[in-house]
Amino acid sequence: MLLPSDAYTPEQHPGARTPAQSTTTTIYQGDARDLSFLPNSSVDVIVTSPPYWQRRDYGHPDQLGQEATPEAYITALIAILAGWIRLLRPHGSLFLNLGDSYKDGFLVGIPAMFEIGARAAGWNIVNHIVWAKSVGRPEPVSYRLASRHESVFHLTRARNARDIYFDLYALAADRGKAANPGDVWDGAAATIPDDLWELYPTRSKSEHLAPFPPELAHRAILLACPERICPSCQRPHLRTLEPTADLDPARPQAIRAMELFHEHGLTDEHLAAIRAVGISDAGKGKQIQKGAGRNAARVQQLAAHAKEVLGGYFREFTFGPKRAVGWTKCDCNAAFTAGTVLDPFMGSGTTLSVAQTLGRHAIGIDLVLDHVSQKAD
Repeated sequence: MLLPSDAYTPEQHPGARTPAQSTTTTIYQGDARDLSFLPNSSVDVIVTSPPYWQRRDYGHPDQLGQEATPEAYITALIAILAGWIRLLRPHGSLFLNLGDSYKDGFLVGIPAMFEIGARAAGWNIVNHIVWAKSVGRPEPVSYRLASRHESVFHLTRARNARDIYFDLYALAADRGKAANPGDVWDGAAATIPDDLWELYPTRSKSEHLAPFPPELAHRAILLACPERICPSCQRPHLRTLEPTADLDPARPQAIRAMELFHEHGLTDEHLAAIRAVGISDAGKGKQIQKGAGRNAARVQQLAAHAKEVLGGYFREFTFGPKRAVGWTKCDCNAAFTAGTVLDPFMGSGTTLSVAQTLGRHAIGIDLVLDHVSQKAD
């Protein structure tokens, strides 16, 4: 049975903001195995956590998770995912949170089995994120360590990783890895967010055994659900970034670098030359410069002058922060809309709540809707 629910008020959490445009949230009572009522190519990202194997019996004849063997569970889960493929847009992603189970006191290896099965079924693994739980439920056992992590698989059907929508700028800025969070991002490799997410698990009164925290959904949506998308061609608008002359004021090296920059009267032209040349102007470093080392003589001259006066502080300017200055656009001339998030195992509605606060359209589906209105402690 498909039953659209009434809208509900999302729980606020860190990072919530007012949506830039009107969005919709729709809830259906239904089975994740059959989403035929949803149109093709209508979803940008799926963020979900299916029932774990043999962890909780919900007493529903169509439930996932009570299969007799781990192999049967993985087969059923992979089959469910196959029905979601047509829903994803070409740039779409799936974030699936999956925990392991124990049998006779030993780990079953559910995440590893799933990863192998998903790859065999044609899914590509973009990231295998480790959710490290800062705290966890007490485990009164004396023959093993307490379990404090779960897997979050980032999957796609795209053939090339460059074809997926992946807004690293949004996540990096949101996580504070920027001089001005939400505006300027330090693009140095050292500041790229990693695949170890240390998050507190959420306590809940609902029947969902281990609902993931809002922050997990928050990060997945920022990364993979476009803030803007063309409703005509379904292509996402991408951020237009440009380098700035600013450096991180928290770094003493950056402060000294800026002092030398101004003391010696260096200009924006010098800055552009520094970033064109990069850290090294010889050997392999020269080969990867613009034009494989064929920078104009003027550029090389300016870079050499800057290196002479800056010394070791030259490298501070090679990877400057970037600022979002606009969006790319298609030729459709259609008013943009927000991307769409789907959670086919929505449980208490965490994913939908976060999608609302981030200004995205959201669709939630579950076999039982009784626990949707129950709020986390």
